[in-house]
Amino acid sequence: MRIDDYLSTVGIIKRRTVAKEMASNGLVEVNGHRVKAAYLVKIRDVIIIKGSHPFTAEILAIPPGSVAKPDREKYFKEIKR
Repeated sequence: MRIDDYLSTVGIIKRRTVAKEMASNGLVEVNGHRVKAAYLVKIRDVIIIKGSHPFTAEILAIPPGSVAKPDREKYFKEIKR
């Protein structure tokens, strides 16, 4: 699953277009490296979102499709900094 799709599917970023734009502007890192929107996420990747609301999370699972709000926490774990 592409990182822009993952971020919107699990609710870290509300819209895929916003996630895609953030990645294009260098605000999304995975394992310490800037990535493009097409980056394919893997379990245990650590995502860092930079900007006005920084956020860090570890990928626990990759959803097969849409995710209901109560189930979103199964797919990532927020890392407090």
